[in-house]
Amino acid sequence: MAAAAVDSAMEVVPALAEEAAPEAAGLSCLVNLPGEVLEYILCSGSLTAADIGRVSSTCRRLRELCQSSGKVWKEQFRVRWPSLMKHYSPTDYVNWLEEYKVRQKAGLEARKIVASFSKRFFSEHVPCNGFSDIENLEGPEIFFEDELVCILNMEGRKALTWKYYAKKILYYLRQQKILNNLKAFLQQPDDYESYLEGAVYIDQYCNPLSDISLRDIQAQIDSIVELVCKTLRGINSRHPSLAFKAGESSMIMEIELQSQVLDAMNYVLYDQLKFKGNRMDYYNALNLYMHQVLIRRTGIPISMSLLYLTIARQLGVPLEPVNFPSHFLLRWCQGAEGATLDIFDYIYIDAFGKGKQLTVKECEYLIGQHVTAALYGVVNVKKVLQRMVGNLLSLGKREGIDQSYQLLRDSLDLYLAMYPDQVQLLLLQARLYFHLGIWPEKSFCLVLKVLDILQHIQTLDPGQHGAVGYLVQHTLEHIERKKEEVGVEVKLRSHEKHRDVCYAIGLIMKHKRYGYNCVIYGWDPTCMMGHEWIRNMNVHSLPHGHHQPFYNVLVEDGSCRYAAQGGDTEWAHAESQNGAAATQDGPGILPAGCTPQAQLPPPRNSCPIWERERER
Repeated sequence: MAAAAVDSAMEVVPALAEEAAPEAAGLSCLVNLPGEVLEYILCSGSLTAADIGRVSSTCRRLRELCQSSGKVWKEQFRVRWPSLMKHYSPTDYVNWLEEYKVRQKAGLEARKIVASFSKRFFSEHVPCNGFSDIENLEGPEIFFEDELVCILNMEGRKALTWKYYAKKILYYLRQQKILNNLKAFLQQPDDYESYLEGAVYIDQYCNPLSDISLRDIQAQIDSIVELVCKTLRGINSRHPSLAFKAGESSMIMEIELQSQVLDAMNYVLYDQLKFKGNRMDYYNALNLYMHQVLIRRTGIPISMSLLYLTIARQLGVPLEPVNFPSHFLLRWCQGAEGATLDIFDYIYIDAFGKGKQLTVKECEYLIGQHVTAALYGVVNVKKVLQRMVGNLLSLGKREGIDQSYQLLRDSLDLYLAMYPDQVQLLLLQARLYFHLGIWPEKSFCLVLKVLDILQHIQTLDPGQHGAVGYLVQHTLEHIERKKEEVGVEVKLRSHEKHRDVCYAIGLIMKHKRYGYNCVIYGWDPTCMMGHEWIRNMNVHSLPHGHHQPFYNVLVEDGSCRYAAQGGDTEWAHAESQNGAAATQDGPGILPAGCTPQAQLPPPRNSCPIWERERER
């Protein structure tokens, strides 16, 4: 009977959503159902937000069921944007109808901005405040970011232009937020949890498009702690660490009890879970990202030490980080509390080497050199993060491929956030910006930023006058060259070097794969976009890669795109304004006001297809 009542009601609800004045019998049938059944129907997922709005306006009972803070609108919000539910506590009062409206408005605003980027990046110069309208958006930033993620997750290879710019905007937004959080974090006093939190900020900044949070990483570490406690219970069922509650910071003072914890940790981490130092692929940035260390169960000395340190302290063992040269270590005090201690009163733990416990002499043997006592001292969180970022900086310098520039830029940003007056790094950043400033898709304003950096360096260290003067001279020369390039460049298809350009400005075309109509308004003999764009758009997978003509096209929806000529499918020429169709033997009929260019014969072995979209 209950199932029959639900089926009957489900037939009535769509009728109510479509008709302004529902029949009295249908309405009576619906409102006479028990409240739980009505709520189940309204939350079944078959009704849209518009349907719920119309249903709630039919009578008082349905309006009460669809109250803004009730289950119906919560379910509408959850179904539409499930990833946002993690930001709400079950105990919080939430006006779900209002949240729905704000999220919907943020989504429309996000799509409007993403769509506008194509037109703005096609302008001659990108303004220095290109992201200013994003920074001034009203409403929760998480709503805007969620819409950008939705664009990135659109099915297949649709909306490549939108995805390209959504990724850039999301990257920028998240990095700015993370960098601000890191700067605030560095102002906090040191405590045992801060090492992990700082490492997570570095991880997040270098991987802004990944879903990384301190809460998730801490949850994974807590699960390891539970396994250690299970093993520890077998060693000593009355061990005080077993009574610790989550979040407690109590420390065990007895050396024997601490030793039992470390034995249990070593068994769980290295024997049971198979964590190990990554000797085979040591110089890999993934070894420094905490979320990757937990996933891949491998890392380098500093990342393995931070994991080991965090687990040990949660179980009451007061280990401390040691910024040992060439091999990060932890130290474990063996002396009496309050006594005067030297470096020989500690045991040093190599988390990279499966938790091996070392003496001072063994530490020196590990790196093959004698070091001073000062290098066995404990370091604060800022020094630990400095070393992590320094490792990333070294990796960024080692790589010579285009992808490494992002790692180099990220590590420089992080290092200068901690130490903003490092002259040598400021010089490196100036050189890097100068190099990036000549990339076709990069902002001309990067060149101007170089001058700001150089002026700051000159203020900090007048002794760098020679290096600064050299960079200033070359930067100003670059600006002058850019000014000279502002003039209109005339390209003729009739020229011998452009013989592969088969289609003229003014042709009206139709993309064979994506189906949009467009008109050609410019062309390049080869792809003129930068390495980042070519890589993101997977241009290398085309039959002729980027070594083929690319066309600027204006699409019927108002967007501007960049399309490759090469392919194995026939061009689809849309009809021109006077109704004549373009054919493969010629450029077709040009729109009024366009001047035909010299004609070239069609290619012998391939026919074009629009393969990619362009972003600038």
